[in-house]
Amino acid sequence: MDQSNSTTFSLHEGLRLRAAEATLVEPYQFKLLRDHLRHAARTPFYKNIFRQIDFSPDGISSIRDLAGLPLTNREDIDQGQFMFDPGETMTSADIALTSGTTGEAVIVPYTTRDLDRLAFNETMGFYGAGIRRGDRVLLAVTLDRCFIAGLAYYSGLVRLGATAIRSGPGQPARQWNLIQKLHPRAIVGVPSFLLRLAVWGEENGINTRKCGIESLITIGEPIRSPDYSLTSLGKQLEDTWGAKIYSSYGATEFETAFCECSASCGGHVHPELMIVEIVDDDGELLPDGQPGEVVVTPLGVEGFPLVRFRTGDIARLDGTPCQCGWQTKRLGPLEGRLAQRLKYKGTTLYPEMIFHVLQEYATLAVYVEVRKAADLSDELTVVVGTDDQHITKQIVEEILQAHLRVRPKVVVKKQAEVLAVMGKDGGRKLKKFFDFRS
Repeated sequence: MDQSNSTTFSLHEGLRLRAAEATLVEPYQFKLLRDHLRHAARTPFYKNIFRQIDFSPDGISSIRDLAGLPLTNREDIDQGQFMFDPGETMTSADIALTSGTTGEAVIVPYTTRDLDRLAFNETMGFYGAGIRRGDRVLLAVTLDRCFIAGLAYYSGLVRLGATAIRSGPGQPARQWNLIQKLHPRAIVGVPSFLLRLAVWGEENGINTRKCGIESLITIGEPIRSPDYSLTSLGKQLEDTWGAKIYSSYGATEFETAFCECSASCGGHVHPELMIVEIVDDDGELLPDGQPGEVVVTPLGVEGFPLVRFRTGDIARLDGTPCQCGWQTKRLGPLEGRLAQRLKYKGTTLYPEMIFHVLQEYATLAVYVEVRKAADLSDELTVVVGTDDQHITKQIVEEILQAHLRVRPKVVVKKQAEVLAVMGKDGGRKLKKFFDFRS
């Protein structure tokens, strides 16, 4: 690999890198990692961390040395985001905020180069998902309110030479008007909304399978199980649209994302943009194929450099050959969040497992409440919203018991009442997990 172009993001170089064998990519990544660690050492946080462990970025000899560095937690960021400011001449071109799903929103500054890096990330993701120059893509995601996802998708499409239709979320009638007028080939959106959009179309005389949409790129909700099979929600999307489904995953903090390719077996790791590790509860590295916490080191970030950032998400790396021809590892579907792991009647559960089971019923709105029981175990309540009189508390409990081997408490309410609780914080995502254990 030619390291002289390590700071230049181009589609040609990106494709060449992804087709290369790991032995050629590793020296390239090593230089990027050393440069990233040097930059991170300028921040008060990592300057202090590196001093405590007597570490110098110039002392690393391979990318495997990264595993010897401490992990960075979300709590570290919460204690003082200024501690991650590299100072000097770093000027922010954009300020992004995280969605605040698991706590207070994090302020993430992006430099001009960070935005260029972000656009390249999405360019490669879209290319892997089959989007090409001239394709029209409807963006049914938020592009304002300081969220980064919509801007990332938009920038990636423009860089690729495709056409972005900046529709934003909500309002199915408006979305269908744009689809029928502008004829996009693909849509980017949250799976539950894309399903609602399809249902609205069918109810209003539109044949969604013949509207020209060939691809759905999803964000924010899982549509695959750990074995890469589609969840109930994913199957409903595929059936109603007659389109190919692609899952994507990313986070504002690490300024990088993963997107599935045509093989539908995990989101490819971008070697010039990140190093991804999977660790156990003690922070020890796990081999490919084993589920654990996703840890990301985003290479080349200027405004908010992180080293070994613990995402709190559970997934596994897949290093087997990919049918698409790219040689990079893939990150499998998310299997839960570490902070939401529950111990219920001797069984380990993640709320996502409950949502997967109940996704089969498109009419249901579902959230989970957890409290601390008298014996200090987790007390679980599944709150279901539906206007279908045939769906009862007993039916839902029996469905959950059949799939999870435990029978959590179920409360059934009107769908509007449940949706109001899920959306009362006004965030861009409906809240599905309420933790009252503290």
